[in-house]
Amino acid sequence: MTHTVTIPPEWAPQKAIWTAWPAAAEQWNGDLASPRRDVAALVRALAAAGNRVRLLVNGDEADASARAALRGLAGVECVPARYGDIWLRDTGPIFARDGGRTVALRFATNSWGGKFDLPDDATVGDDVARLAAADIRRFPFVLEGGAIDHDGEGTVLTTRQTLLNPNRNGWSEAEAEAALRSALGARKVIWIDEGLDGDHTDGHIDNIARFTAPGKVVCQAPAGEDDPNARTLDAIATTLGRATDAAGRRLDVVRIPGVGRYLDARGETSPASHMNFIVANGIVVVPVYGTPSEPAALAALGKVFPGRKVAGVSSRGLLGAGDAGGGSFHCITQQEPAA
Repeated sequence: MTHTVTIPPEWAPQKAIWTAWPAAAEQWNGDLASPRRDVAALVRALAAAGNRVRLLVNGDEADASARAALRGLAGVECVPARYGDIWLRDTGPIFARDGGRTVALRFATNSWGGKFDLPDDATVGDDVARLAAADIRRFPFVLEGGAIDHDGEGTVLTTRQTLLNPNRNGWSEAEAEAALRSALGARKVIWIDEGLDGDHTDGHIDNIARFTAPGKVVCQAPAGEDDPNARTLDAIATTLGRATDAAGRRLDVVRIPGVGRYLDARGETSPASHMNFIVANGIVVVPVYGTPSEPAALAALGKVFPGRKVAGVSSRGLLGAGDAGGGSFHCITQQEPAA
């Protein structure tokens, strides 16, 4: 019997959330304490909402420090594993459903276009699949989980800046759509041109626009005249407002306040975004940065997700500076759907 692979939306019931503990100081400018504070706060928020969290730990020191930081939390399991860094959205498997079974879709990785070549990033996805007892389906092309977003009904959001980048597969738009159909069961692809200024990933969609329900997306509005992404954010909203999904519905587009100009510890513009939230059972964990946008962004997302608690958690340590960090909570997690 032939089954059709489907990608459950992030708001569907979940069996577990997978994430990882920062373990390599050289990946964090020698400062592991800051990203570890953010990861610990994320895990606490998820566990408090009743989620099962499976936290990868690389080495004895990482294991001991994670257990010390999270001692006493119900539903949190530290799992020994090898990984280059913690960006499991991109290096882990994409979990899908096929004929009532959970399968792990595995893609090639080329270190975000050759920028961050780290040991074990190419194999951690297999380890997660094995630990989840999910059959692996392999595909020969490069695809990072943060480059795509799903509505659960066959509509995929993505950016040309990532998927059509010569540093990935060298695809045309038609070739990319054919690959997404074959691997993900995509029936409609909605294309955004580009992502945020300074994004290490070449414009991943999970930092700029997200489905919150079939036919409904959120994106950001510029924050002030000095917002370096003002033109990009307005273009995203315009594109989404003209788009229809796989069912032929015109998208309902909700704009929330953007972070605006955010400078890291080196004084460089960083891709800080409230869009990099993680949706889990009973909760949405939203990255915040101590900016004026925070209260209004959380309030707006609370209206979008009325059945879940919306919790703002600091992500300044994960955002990092220079080559370190650059992402947030969605980038470091991968949800495993419930059976």
